[in-house]
Amino acid sequence: FFGKVHIAYIPRNNVLGLSKLARIAEMYARRLQVQERLTKQIAMAIQSAIQPLGVGVVVECSHMCMVMRGVQKTNATTTTSSVLGCFQNDP
Repeated sequence: FFGKVHIAYIPRNNVLGLSKLARIAEMYARRLQVQERLTKQIAMAIQSAIQPLGVGVVVECSHMCMVMRGVQKTNATTTTSSVLGCFQNDP
């Protein structure tokens, strides 16, 4: 599958640069896994690295099994999200 990753966090003490966020997302995206696990792993990696007040990750993907095979829906996307910290407690 391929798509976009949206990352939001509220820093406590440390701030990550944009390139670090892209590296974290790419590191987990290279692995063979399901989209739900990818979303959770990115959120947990940011949480463990800098302990922010809250982390939110949304992954929007187009899966090739739906686009090229099976139902052949070219505009079909799947969206998953993972929220931790204050994003989870205070919607």
